[in-house]
Amino acid sequence: MKKRVETKIVSILFFALVIMVTLSACSSGKETGTLINDGLTDSSKGQKPVKLRIVWWGSQTRHEPTLKALELYTKKNPHVTFDPEFSGNDGYADKLATQAASKNAPDIFQLDLKYFAEYASRNQLAELSTGIRLQNIDVALLETGKYRNKQYAIPLGNNATAMVYNKNVVDKLGIKPPSNDWTWEEYFQFGIDAKAKLADNKYALLDSTSDYDMYTHYQLSKGQGAPITDDGKFNINKETWLEFINKYAALRAKGVVPPAEITATDIEYDAKLDLLHNDKVLIRRSLGAIFTGYDSLKPGVYQLVKVPKGGQAGGFLKPSMFWAVSADTKHAEEATKFIDWFINDEEAADILTTTRGVPVSSTILEHLRPQLKNADMQQVELNKNVAPDAQKYSQGAKGWSNYTEKDYKDIGEQVIFGKISPEAAYDVLIKKAKDYE
Repeated sequence: MKKRVETKIVSILFFALVIMVTLSACSSGKETGTLINDGLTDSSKGQKPVKLRIVWWGSQTRHEPTLKALELYTKKNPHVTFDPEFSGNDGYADKLATQAASKNAPDIFQLDLKYFAEYASRNQLAELSTGIRLQNIDVALLETGKYRNKQYAIPLGNNATAMVYNKNVVDKLGIKPPSNDWTWEEYFQFGIDAKAKLADNKYALLDSTSDYDMYTHYQLSKGQGAPITDDGKFNINKETWLEFINKYAALRAKGVVPPAEITATDIEYDAKLDLLHNDKVLIRRSLGAIFTGYDSLKPGVYQLVKVPKGGQAGGFLKPSMFWAVSADTKHAEEATKFIDWFINDEEAADILTTTRGVPVSSTILEHLRPQLKNADMQQVELNKNVAPDAQKYSQGAKGWSNYTEKDYKDIGEQVIFGKISPEAAYDVLIKKAKDYE
């Protein structure tokens, strides 16, 4: 009887051992007939699912790689998924500002430098001082994302101001092409020479009467500083501004720039409404980081050059844009991890390339260099050409974005349509500015 009991006990122990070995093999992922796979990487096991809202602007050449990068991140970190939102540049800033004001901003959002100070000063950004590897990023570039000595935004690309022109058409016209050393006088003469050979319904230059950024380049090149100072003071030089505005009035009369009704239809970066894209003009102000979008629509057609100069250079270097994290996010740690991966991971870089400008990480740029295409290399060369005499870039004065983005444009369009004289428009600019000082 005792022997039978002992035999039974041994049998039970034996089968228990078999079961333990089987379960152990399954959990380790080894083949044992049935494979148990929880679908998680080691770093994701046991972590709660997180969905990050993320928003950006740009062309399809930016949207599609970004979506692929998000897919790759989720594949590597299955507990993290994304709720992406993206659009063209038009209306993006207003929508984001409304969301932030109502404490409903996305967890991660693309932010332009011109709005950074306003978001930071309103405590709408989470601090990003830890968790992101920044050692391979230029210190001066990182400084643009700091507010009161704390890092609140991470630059995503090295960027330079530029002019982009239709090289194919210029070559066919047989006129002197733009160069990296040209002056404003040469720029305006280029427009006159081109128009002399263009059809009546084609124009050479874009009318920059209502373009605050283009006028900023002009005034900087005169050595007169930014139109609005860093401390929020009106600094549009009357003589210089009237010179600029009257120059475009003369060009408008000669048909070198489009008439008012055509100028008003222009939407930058829009594949159908951008006047450079639809062949209404030959050249426009742009940024290096935007160039791949232009090139994707008409490969090999466009060329980048520096902004014209006066007594000084008119252009500058700047971060193309930032990733920022909402101060109201409930997932700050996961958002930070994603940004670190986005700027420092080689696989991410292989997907994103230069869709947000030249990569900020020096090691990532070196990794990408062998695979960069002509449009990418034009960005790299542009940065190299702009750097030696670049103007110091201003982050913009807190609270002035509505003035520079909307009021200035509205007043300029009144001039273009002949509703107000340049002299009267300057007085309106001064009057409007008093609301912001």
